[in-house]
Amino acid sequence: MSAIDEASLWDRLANARKIPLNPTWLGEVFSPSLSAELRFAVAERLGMFAETGWPIIHALIEQHGIHPELIHAAGLCHQPEAKDWLLTQLKQSDDPDVLLLKALSCWGAELTLSQYEHILQLPSQAQRLAGLDLLSFKSHQLQAVELLQLCECTLQDWRDPVVIACIRLLQRRDDIEISTRLAVLVHKGSDAAAEAALRALGCMATTHSKIALKSLSAELTNPERSAHALRQLQQQY
Repeated sequence: MSAIDEASLWDRLANARKIPLNPTWLGEVFSPSLSAELRFAVAERLGMFAETGWPIIHALIEQHGIHPELIHAAGLCHQPEAKDWLLTQLKQSDDPDVLLLKALSCWGAELTLSQYEHILQLPSQAQRLAGLDLLSFKSHQLQAVELLQLCECTLQDWRDPVVIACIRLLQRRDDIEISTRLAVLVHKGSDAAAEAALRALGCMATTHSKIALKSLSAELTNPERSAHALRQLQQQY
């Protein structure tokens, strides 16, 4: 499509509030020859059509193959058939794309523990972060020990953003096992991870987390961490 034609298409998308879009028309104008940004914009609009959008998205996949923007649209439409298709793509991939993991986010409860074990051990930071986001939809179904076993590889990750994302997931729980594991992170983790773990213990505000903070404030040899533990403890009262 020429630059002039793409400009017209952008204008049409921008005026969608005045002149509502038609999903059939969106399917007709979608083409792999469009610029990447425009393909995503068209596919995103299709995804917003939910049950009327999915059949067109699926037809485009059949016609053009699996493209990132169509994976994104499949996730946006929130249809059971789209979920099944996305889960099939996950099962068939040893190295799932981050976009696929993000498209599955609201269906995180549907994934198996073995799938999570695989995803959370994938090498890239983006994959692990997307996996933790998925796990937030599953974690309430798991016992504390199961959750910690799944999260251990991310708690030991050398990248602070991954560890901190995992801590934020764990702090939603009030289990003694999780308080204990967070206390270990305060002792052995990086400065950023230790700070996040201390904040998490403060947010949990359980009997177990208070005991952990009291012990940490007395035991830590790092003065900054010890002072932070004491501050978090004092905020409990």
